[in-house]
Amino acid sequence: MNHQDHVNLLRHAVPRDSWPWADFGSGDGAFTLALRDLTGPDTEIFSIEKNAARLDQQQRNFAIKFPQSNIHFLQADFTRPLDLPPLAGLVIANTLHFFRDQEKLLCQLRGYLKKEGRLVLVEYNTDLGNPWVPYPLSFETFRQLAVRAGFTEPELIATVPSGFLRQIYSALTFSI
Repeated sequence: MNHQDHVNLLRHAVPRDSWPWADFGSGDGAFTLALRDLTGPDTEIFSIEKNAARLDQQQRNFAIKFPQSNIHFLQADFTRPLDLPPLAGLVIANTLHFFRDQEKLLCQLRGYLKKEGRLVLVEYNTDLGNPWVPYPLSFETFRQLAVRAGFTEPELIATVPSGFLRQIYSALTFSI
């Protein structure tokens, strides 16, 4: 996938006029860059990644592509409590599939959101894992999981083909 694919997966879920946002498990920042592209230079963004090398790469990518950004790079394990302001939205892209207890993690993430805050999930559209993606969740599985975790029923936003596990989707849900 390229930058435009990342933007397209988020485009209909991320309004330009809401902030702050966070990208949990942001990796090299592909979706953080897409989030910044969609929301503009004034939106406050928190990029949370525990791997220092990946976070450093992300900072270099931002310096090249979006040097004028209101972004905070946080090296942290987001499964532990974080000191964040109430968020208008959060992105969790290609990350939830690493966690066995996804409902518990979603409940924790919901706690960072303002009332009716947006959670945008990007995930492989399958329930069959492998050593590299141990716990993927199809959109149908996410629909049930999100409601149990205190969110509205998710809306499927976009899909893109994936050579790895056939398809990646993005979904939008709101905290209740």
